[in-house]
Amino acid sequence: MKAAIYARVSTANGSQSPEMQVRELREYCERRGWEVAAEFVDAGVSGAKERRPELDRLNAQAHRRRFDCVVVWKFDRFARSVSHLLRALETFNALGIHFVSLSESMDTSTPAGKMVFTVLGAVAELERSLIVERVRAGMRNAKAKGQHIGRPRVVVDEALIGRLSALHTPWAKIGRTVGVSPRTAKRIALRSIRVNVSIS
Repeated sequence: MKAAIYARVSTANGSQSPEMQVRELREYCERRGWEVAAEFVDAGVSGAKERRPELDRLNAQAHRRRFDCVVVWKFDRFARSVSHLLRALETFNALGIHFVSLSESMDTSTPAGKMVFTVLGAVAELERSLIVERVRAGMRNAKAKGQHIGRPRVVVDEALIGRLSALHTPWAKIGRTVGVSPRTAKRIALRSIRVNVSIS
């Protein structure tokens, strides 16, 4: 199996070195009989950043199937959040690439690792559902209190639009005059004409 090693440290001033991570990852691959096909090291790059030079290069080579497995020292060296980790794992899974985190003893090529991946996905889905439900509950509560939801309503002088339209004023100018888009001005004018015709 061909493996890609990824390591990251936040500072590159000597106080932190990625060498320890890289050495342990190399030793792990050697114990398992894996060939280290590529090494990606982001030094002096914050973990809060989802886009990093070497991580981006790793992802690009993953899509070209240059390796069969990605090996990292710890989750937080690789991903900025659980959602970021899950998206990466889903991408690797779709590409047929395994993921190993040495410190957490996670290996998606094993049944236990697949179970962790499934649990992470379920937790993320639950979190998304809870957020959506909280938003909907907040909107229902606001409506019950008589609060307007969405963009503020614009009071439009429909009679003025009708008069300007009758004078063949350009829709863009009508829109600017009453404070709406040309398309909205035209729609209001056409609606007024239909109403007047139906009344007559």
